[in-house]
Amino acid sequence: MKSTTRTLATSMLAIAVQAGASAHADQSPAQIAAQASVDGNYVVTAEGVRLYYKDWGPKNGPVVTFSHGWPLNSDSWESQMIFLADHGFRVVAHDRRGHGRSSQPWDGNDMDHYADDLAAVITALDLKDVTAVGFSTGGGEVARYIGRHGTDNVKKAALISAVPPLMLKTADNPDGVPLEVFDGLRKSSLENRAQLYLDIASGPFYGFNRPGAKISQGLINSWWAQGMQAGHKNTYDSIAAFSATDFREDLKKFDVPTLVIHGDDDQIVPLDISGKASAAQIKDAQLIVYPGAPHGLTDTHKERFNQDLLDFLKK
Repeated sequence: MKSTTRTLATSMLAIAVQAGASAHADQSPAQIAAQASVDGNYVVTAEGVRLYYKDWGPKNGPVVTFSHGWPLNSDSWESQMIFLADHGFRVVAHDRRGHGRSSQPWDGNDMDHYADDLAAVITALDLKDVTAVGFSTGGGEVARYIGRHGTDNVKKAALISAVPPLMLKTADNPDGVPLEVFDGLRKSSLENRAQLYLDIASGPFYGFNRPGAKISQGLINSWWAQGMQAGHKNTYDSIAAFSATDFREDLKKFDVPTLVIHGDDDQIVPLDISGKASAAQIKDAQLIVYPGAPHGLTDTHKERFNQDLLDFLKK
């Protein structure tokens, strides 16, 4: 994307976010979250965004929330949710704004709103002692939630193939991913979003571009279908949200047991600048590195991942 176009898009996003925030400028994030209501299988936020959610397992079981990656939805967690529900956990996952079956608001496609939407789900469903699990962009959502809302309702956290502390290469993050990479994503999204999603799912996301990889057409199809269900503008804006948001201050506010899991062959969110860096910044975090695992390890390594997550929950 040309720099002038990128600057215009960024400016428009900033204006939209400011406009959305002004309506509740005199209220704290917690006060705004408390105004959310439940309408069937939707949590409705104070600004009227409808967030589709799943609530599986025994309602009196220990609670686990799941925050999904870009450009997916809560369906991406189904293997973990059915596994944990069968082990007595109450598992809750929502489709992020602009994704899946949730509303597609033009504004607010940023980490602050993502985190506040998670707070709305937790508050509206009256969830307590939550273990908040986030994958990729969802890991950023969990980090920003703790940064903005604290851990009063959270007893544990898990960051899986997650984007914190900061993906983008900057002057004080020299090992990050260059801006041109994310500009390329934006360009491809505008040119042919369907092809972009097919290329990601059939290539680096699951490591299917590696020699000898066992390719699953079903996983590719599911990834593509979830992505195409999301809003075009929402997923476009979300590229900036997951790549350029700085979570370093949020990680300093983690004061609960935290599990970090990452693959050492993650071609989407490189291990050294993400999982390892986050674990180093979170006090007493437990880091587990899966040798040879790709970004989408929740599917490619789901048996091991499910057990590791269950072991962490039972501690």
